[in-house]
Amino acid sequence: MSNSIGWIIVAFGLYLLLMIVIGAICAKSNNSTEDYFLGGRKLGGWVAALSAQASDMSGWLLMGLPGSIYALGTGQAWIAIGLFIGTVLNWIFIAGRLRRYTIRANNALTLPTYFENRFHDKKRVLLFISSVTIVVFFLVYTASALAAGGKLFTSVFGIDYRIALTIGAIVILAYTFLGGFLAVCTTDFIQGMLMLVALLAVPIAALAIMGPANVMPAIEQSGVAGGSEAFMSLFSNGGEPYRAVDIISGLAWGLGYCGMPHILVRFMAVKNEKELNKSKGVAIVWVFLSLILAWVIGIVGRAYLMPEVLSGGEEEKVFINMIIKVFTTDMKAPIIAGLFLCGVLAAIMSTADSQLLVSASSVAEDIVKGIVKKDAKEETIFKISKITVVVIAILAYLIALDPSSSIMGLVSNAWAGLGAAFGPTVLLSLYWKRTNFQGAVAGIASGALTVILWDYIPLVGGQTLGSVTGLYSLAVGFVISLVAIVIVSLVTPAPTAEMIEEFDDVSLGRINFDEE
Repeated sequence: MSNSIGWIIVAFGLYLLLMIVIGAICAKSNNSTEDYFLGGRKLGGWVAALSAQASDMSGWLLMGLPGSIYALGTGQAWIAIGLFIGTVLNWIFIAGRLRRYTIRANNALTLPTYFENRFHDKKRVLLFISSVTIVVFFLVYTASALAAGGKLFTSVFGIDYRIALTIGAIVILAYTFLGGFLAVCTTDFIQGMLMLVALLAVPIAALAIMGPANVMPAIEQSGVAGGSEAFMSLFSNGGEPYRAVDIISGLAWGLGYCGMPHILVRFMAVKNEKELNKSKGVAIVWVFLSLILAWVIGIVGRAYLMPEVLSGGEEEKVFINMIIKVFTTDMKAPIIAGLFLCGVLAAIMSTADSQLLVSASSVAEDIVKGIVKKDAKEETIFKISKITVVVIAILAYLIALDPSSSIMGLVSNAWAGLGAAFGPTVLLSLYWKRTNFQGAVAGIASGALTVILWDYIPLVGGQTLGSVTGLYSLAVGFVISLVAIVIVSLVTPAPTAEMIEEFDDVSLGRINFDEE
């Protein structure tokens, strides 16, 4: 095994070095804040698609989802179904219109700036509350990615969780700090391809080794609640019948897509209509394959790892354990194990880097330049951006220090907060002409506060509403935010004629970004 670890270390070292080199190369292309935050708006279709989806799925795809299916059965796939539906709708209905509206809204670089320009917010209230919301929830989101990295290094190398966490955080920080958005998207493209190859190869190899006919008997022998039949049912949750509230909560994950700043910023950076259309197809196919394969890993892993049964929070390491067993124990190909373990690392890094960059843009571009020091020079914004990347990384690192942190739990809370706060506002800003400044403020504030109250404040007998009802906070927060926007917009003054004209320019197709 020591020889195998040596090869795995070589693979990890080369991979991490490649990411840092890409960051250094991309740093040479950053001549302005538009370059640093949006790559000069020159993303091609493949890079935009894989960057958006790789930054979206994170360690959740390779650790959280397979782990939950491994532990509780295929009923956990309702989350994946919701995410797939959300991905498709996001690319079809949000991507193109948001890209055009950001052009019409004075070439907005960030989501908060888009809100400010879209609703003619002279007092910069929207800019402030949306920037603060992004930083707060991205702290939790980034922490989930760093925690996943720590668990990966601990599983593979047996080193202390905190040391492992530190190594991963330093590498992610290094290339994000150096190269900005272009480095993040380039590395995300590589990471997205590596993730897909790993997802495809590992379960196929495991099935070939154990034989497909042995899967169901092994699952039965593993002691799954309710037996193998319940384990394979979409309507069983850990041996118990799936309730309607569980299915609604799973599907509700898809609502989050239209409010995710680190995904939406990719739409804002696509080069032209042709590349955007290409991105749609690539992204949808990638997500479909990735979610199906992550689901398969949870099932096959339950059988293949027998007689070992993971429990007590170790379920999220099912994919890691499969890779190690397939390529070091059964196939004697440790260098391949190292490459595929890098696929898990890729999933983690591709999300953490995006979140760091979006957080930095919210602080530097939106709060500092937009509110505190409006005449700040480009050089100053650059420095503040990089300082912010470091500060956010340190704070997320501190949150992730607890080795018992659940990747699924952290991602769930952050996804709900961002989706409920921004999703309805983005959607109605693009499709409802009557949406006004007051409605947007009400939507963002009510969505974020609902999630905080639902998930974090023990209001019923020492328990949160989320624990008592079992309903995912995103479903509640999204609906409340949507209703708040509509009601407040209707009882306050209508948008100005200028805002209506801008809306019509976008909705009637008068804005084209082929020449941008």
